[in-house]
Amino acid sequence: MESAGEGRWALVVHGGAKTIEPEEETANREGVLEALAAGRSILVRGGSAVDAVEAAIRAMEDLPVFNAGRGSAPNEAGEVEMCAGLMDGRDLAVGAVAAIRCVRNPIAAARRLLPEKEILLAGDGALRFAREHGLETASDEELSGDRAPEAAHDTVGAVAMDRGGNIAAGTSTGGLTGARVGRVGDSPLPGAGLYADNHVGGVSLSGDGESIARLSLAAQVMASLGDKGPERAIADALARLPHVGGAEGDGGGIAIAKDGRIGWAHNSPHFAVALAGGDGDEPRAWLRKDEERGD
Repeated sequence: MESAGEGRWALVVHGGAKTIEPEEETANREGVLEALAAGRSILVRGGSAVDAVEAAIRAMEDLPVFNAGRGSAPNEAGEVEMCAGLMDGRDLAVGAVAAIRCVRNPIAAARRLLPEKEILLAGDGALRFAREHGLETASDEELSGDRAPEAAHDTVGAVAMDRGGNIAAGTSTGGLTGARVGRVGDSPLPGAGLYADNHVGGVSLSGDGESIARLSLAAQVMASLGDKGPERAIADALARLPHVGGAEGDGGGIAIAKDGRIGWAHNSPHFAVALAGGDGDEPRAWLRKDEERGD
């Protein structure tokens, strides 16, 4: 999709690289469209990319169909530990929280960290920071109560470009069912699960977290974004996952180049994506890449 040009905006969101069961297709499609609407309403008014990314991800954190916020997965101790990250391409500011508990919207905590010296807070420190900033808390039951214990879900994310050409990228995840206490994947790590730089673009990834982190996959996408374009850059980076993660090595990604081009790709069974640009096109959503191609 092309949306380049001064004053144009662009937004793309994803609901995670995963398998979507038939009975959850409607909820996933409607969910990413709801997230897109939340971010889009900010961009069309001339708001910032950072605000749009936070709003879009908050919307997905509030929907139990996604593995973030209310749809989080209990770890081996039956507790919910979440991660989120947000990056501002204007100045490379990063805010991230890892293994945070009892916070309804982890992306809001990540946002509050953007002006701070620290870029990532974990565990009790992250929760203390969230409480100091008056963020809404929630119990483990509220965060995972709507999900079957065996359900497997993944990271959500968003990338936006505002009318000023500023780019932001974000992620949020509710972790892996039965994961070790304190486990942190790629989601909150700049260069792994996300990255944003106004001079290049922005990317948000989902999938096999350990393999994505080992490969610094977001950094790989950013390195080739200008030459290859968003879609090819993501697809080529994802192709490396099975060589590191084996049969579990799959994922998906969304990106916006500095000229406003939007791209997405995945090698997971499904990848719910919605996108829109300030070119008059209607918001669109898909659950698989072949839907977009009409295969």
